[in-house]
Amino acid sequence: MQSYIAQLVFGIYCDGAFTDQYDQQVRLINAPHTDAAYEAALTLGNSLSESFWDRNGRKMDWSFLSVLEVMPIELESGSLLFSFIKEQKPIGLEN
Repeated sequence: MQSYIAQLVFGIYCDGAFTDQYDQQVRLINAPHTDAAYEAALTLGNSLSESFWDRNGRKMDWSFLSVLEVMPIELESGSLLFSFIKEQKPIGLEN
């Protein structure tokens, strides 16, 4: 078995209207090969779609949209799993 990282995307809907929000999830998948990992990611994504009522009585839907990417990974001590660069305006700088 090989380990893979799968990126799943969900659309967020409120009372049936798209909210312009997405939930992008990174999931671990174990599979014998990349095609099987992709199929497992699709199955997982579909199983994670859900609906619920928020505290204001609105129906919320997390609707599975797509598998963005499936990548093989090596799980060893010190392996890079996630990285991002966040740019912020330094305190005290004027426009």
